[in-house]
Amino acid sequence: MLSAQADRAMALGEWEERWQEDRTGWHQPQVHKMLENNIEKVLAGRSQVKFFFPLYGKALDMKWLADMGHSIVGVEISEKAIKQFFEENNLSYSEEMVPALPGAKLYKSSARNISLYQCDLYNFSSAIEGQFGGIWDRGSLVAINPRDREKYVALITSLMDKDCRYLLDTLLYNPELYKGPPFFVPDEHVQNLFGKSCDIELLHSIDALTDRQKAWGLDFFIENLHLITPKTN
Repeated sequence: MLSAQADRAMALGEWEERWQEDRTGWHQPQVHKMLENNIEKVLAGRSQVKFFFPLYGKALDMKWLADMGHSIVGVEISEKAIKQFFEENNLSYSEEMVPALPGAKLYKSSARNISLYQCDLYNFSSAIEGQFGGIWDRGSLVAINPRDREKYVALITSLMDKDCRYLLDTLLYNPELYKGPPFFVPDEHVQNLFGKSCDIELLHSIDALTDRQKAWGLDFFIENLHLITPKTN
């Protein structure tokens, strides 16, 4: 099934282009329901959790969590998305270079609890911001090129603290009918990618088919939410 998309590749420039041209149909103008409905499972009674947001665009989820007292670190390639996030949420911010990441920029809210890096995700590492107690992956694993998944998982697991709770949103559909992105990520693939080092729990599976996906030629579109935690042994 996956072979239909195995070689599909999006260059970083294509993502930047989509932001520049406002072709960002994946952006949600509200906090993601799946995050909202499962936040207690992610927090597990913890306060002031440090969250990582990979390829977050300008997700409102970041401000929502920051307003609860958590700290946010994100990595995004589009400068436009980062600036829009701060501007649309009326947050003042500073801009600085990152000596450890040549070519990268860091945008930091004046309240200091939101730090957004503009750089290639794969150049980021735990050397930059340490490890995280929470990760919200709403549109990252489904956006990266399928052949980069092993590399992506190596990065994400290296960023997970021992008590990290990682919420992963994946999509199921017929990849013969639509080339992506977002890409098809079957549950067995999640198991193959994370199963060696992490426990995986499927929290929800919902029918997410809308006119948008029907226009892509799809007749079913399932959104799955997984909770991934490092194995304790």
